[in-house]
Amino acid sequence: MRIGIVCPYSWDVPGGVQFHIRDLAEYFIRLGHEVSVLAPADDETPLPPYVVSAGRAVPVPYNGSVARLNFGFLSAARVRRWLHEGAFDVIHIHEPTSPSLGLLACWAAQGPIVATFHTSNPRSRAMVAAYSILQAALEKISARIAVSEYARRTLVEHLGGDAVVIPNGVDVDFFARAEPRPEWQGDTIGFIGRIDEPRKGLPVLMGALPKILAARPQTRLLVAGRGDEKEAVEDLPAELRSRVEFLGMVSDEDKARFLRSVDLYVAPNTGGESFGIILVEAMSAGAPVLASDLDAFAQVLDRGAAGELFPNEDADALAEAAVRLLGDPERRAKLRERGSAHVRRFDWSTVGADIMSVYETVTAGAAAVAADERTTGLWSRFGLARD
Repeated sequence: MRIGIVCPYSWDVPGGVQFHIRDLAEYFIRLGHEVSVLAPADDETPLPPYVVSAGRAVPVPYNGSVARLNFGFLSAARVRRWLHEGAFDVIHIHEPTSPSLGLLACWAAQGPIVATFHTSNPRSRAMVAAYSILQAALEKISARIAVSEYARRTLVEHLGGDAVVIPNGVDVDFFARAEPRPEWQGDTIGFIGRIDEPRKGLPVLMGALPKILAARPQTRLLVAGRGDEKEAVEDLPAELRSRVEFLGMVSDEDKARFLRSVDLYVAPNTGGESFGIILVEAMSAGAPVLASDLDAFAQVLDRGAAGELFPNEDADALAEAAVRLLGDPERRAKLRERGSAHVRRFDWSTVGADIMSVYETVTAGAAAVAADERTTGLWSRFGLARD
């Protein structure tokens, strides 16, 4: 099958949607399908052979964050050229309502279109206001996928229609096979995320750290991600700052080793999350997880059975739970066991097969419609009517 996938966000600024699209494309390529991904990217960005650049993106505030999007006449021309040259059996557009390539592709594409909705934002007035603009594009979509029940709810409440829920996928074995790094082991708490994006929750974790260190002074916080490291610790007492180690951006291999090494992975995100791919990666690596009780996180963690939850933005509750878990190896071992079993439902062997079923359904439907139209045209040429 010839599959065209549209990524709305810049390929050179990694995020959950980009990782999902990358892994989905590579999964289908391994199965023998022809896949092309269209994505915004700076000229100097190294791209895998299956990614086609649609040009430089610009930063735009979107869903409580800053997304790098690509829109305009030049982008539209590149979308049309990519569609023409690809001659795809199915187009898979991610975030078709964002002001980026997905919307442009939705307007320009012909044939079967599958759309995946990642955003969970129940108070999105902008989405409601833009409905009249989006309607013509959305009506062309053959099938809709939401990555979680909360992304589906956003779609239903603001745009109408419905979607099948298929979660983001992870190569579970890639994380499970990773070798721990000794220097990241031993009374370590892990955090991965953009340091200077408040909704990722690092300030909440920093607020909890003094109480954690008061109870367990040997603990270290390991932080992986880009951002201003000095600003991140400026509210932390000076004598405690040495207990925080910043690793900067890490490779996929080191992220897996990081998650295999830490005693506890903490996800203190404060909002704007529709799924929680980092939780799935952490469970895949066998890391016990402590996360804020966002609805999406609670769903991924099986309502607390596969990982513990604390009240959102409550630094004291985070500290109390972290101290308890760090001092209870049996509880951590039980969370590892439950998480490792639960996470199998998110493996690409399951998620990819579900997405391919959607592709096959819409392409079969399109083929049936085309065959019917050809038959109708043939009867009309001979001046005959069909019953």
